[in-house]
Amino acid sequence: MKIIAAALILTVIAIAGPASAISRYESLSKTCASVQQLIAGERAVILRYPAPRGGPVLYDRYVADSGQCDISEYAGRSYVPTRDNPRCPVYNCKPSSVFNPH
Repeated sequence: MKIIAAALILTVIAIAGPASAISRYESLSKTCASVQQLIAGERAVILRYPAPRGGPVLYDRYVADSGQCDISEYAGRSYVPTRDNPRCPVYNCKPSSVFNPH
């Protein structure tokens, strides 16, 4: 019985896979090129930046491509402010629909 329980636990751990934390960065402390390199290298990151017109700090998850999105999402163009570019082009996951079936 102990062998079956141990095998079951090992199977669950193997299926779950290793947990990996997603890196968080302040976009205004980096150049546009370095933000794009981080996303390409890590495949997905969280970027934080101040809201326009002095609002709260905003953040979102930015991805290298649609492979990092859920099955019902796609990687759509977005922009974040960086040290050298107020509209640095990046991608984040957006919901797909019948009207936008990416």
